[in-house]
Amino acid sequence: MDNRLGLGLVRQPGTVLFGPGQRRQLPQLVSRYGRHCLLVTDARMASTPEFDAIRRALSESGLTVSVYDGALPDLPRSNVMEAAASQAGRGVEVLIGIGGGSSMDLAKSVAAVLAHGGDVRDFFGEFRVPGPSLPVITVPTTGGTGAEVTSLAIVFDEERGMKMAIADAHIEPVAAVIDPELTLSCPPGLTAATAADALSHLVEAFTARPKNPTPEQLATQIYVGKNRITDLFCAEGLRLMNASLARVVSDPGDLAARSDVMFAAYCAGMAINTTGTAAAHAIQSPIAAIGHVPHGFGVGALLPYVMRFNLPYATREFAEIGRLLGVARVGESEIDQGRAAIARIEDLLEAVGAPLELTALGVKPEHFAQIGKAAVQATRLVLNNPAPLTEESVVALLKRGVAGDRSWWSAP
Repeated sequence: MDNRLGLGLVRQPGTVLFGPGQRRQLPQLVSRYGRHCLLVTDARMASTPEFDAIRRALSESGLTVSVYDGALPDLPRSNVMEAAASQAGRGVEVLIGIGGGSSMDLAKSVAAVLAHGGDVRDFFGEFRVPGPSLPVITVPTTGGTGAEVTSLAIVFDEERGMKMAIADAHIEPVAAVIDPELTLSCPPGLTAATAADALSHLVEAFTARPKNPTPEQLATQIYVGKNRITDLFCAEGLRLMNASLARVVSDPGDLAARSDVMFAAYCAGMAINTTGTAAAHAIQSPIAAIGHVPHGFGVGALLPYVMRFNLPYATREFAEIGRLLGVARVGESEIDQGRAAIARIEDLLEAVGAPLELTALGVKPEHFAQIGKAAVQATRLVLNNPAPLTEESVVALLKRGVAGDRSWWSAP
């Protein structure tokens, strides 16, 4: 399927500041939106000198500063409700999400609950937030999730045993401050997991289905397909990952390489904010309830098998990835160029230490049917995938993934 409309579309914060040291802009930026700010982060980040310096700079500029430092991995619904209850009636005017994806998604979710009341479950789905939320400014400290620029907040509903999404323009951050210096203290394991996440975003966004949306769909759906502008972001992100990811692994203090990877993650966030993700994310969501492995490692481990599955349906796009990554040979067929691209993506995943087999996620044959049934219920992601995704095809991919079998190219 082609982008026959020639559509170009991205959604984005009103302000994006990128570069080493740019966190110094926060006091002036925050003051545009209110005088009482809430810093939302996790316990590790809250204990760092960098966080303390940000908090002091905000206070010294005359702002009232509150802190919530209880963000949890994979953002449970109970975490959102506890955080919102702790801040209700305190006069918070603007939230600053500082940290990884969970901290930033927590800030977005709490902003919606504080503005409109009720349960965060009320907002699961597309365009379910009834009006503007409190303004949110994001400050990522990892190079991977892209949450700093997306209209999404991913929340794990413990009772349903599934990750759910708030997908709504009302929770789009008003500003993002992307400072690569904040990633220098990122632990190696977290660096690896978030890099794998960003790679999966770039691949899935570039190979997603164009949808040629109607005006009504543009007004009511977040995920409206890949297009000319998202392709530009994906191409730049893939180029930067290819050039700099291994350098971050070999020298975590390489600020230039950190900057490239963080910019690549930003590019990925800009793309998936319009395209959405696809099969790797749809399948990873129910797997998350089994092994509780970091999200990035989950989608990274699935990516080799999902890419092979999608190759016949997105051959042209995979071939282009091969050319972007410098591994496609002139004169080769597009299918061979696509295979070279997939092999290179796998090399990048291995370079950061991401697992490439599903046993590392705790997946066993007895889980296959349960995962397959749950994965296809993620309708928005399933519809983005270039290859038709059924319970049977998910189970076939899981069998290959548990066996660590990447010898196949024709069918799972």
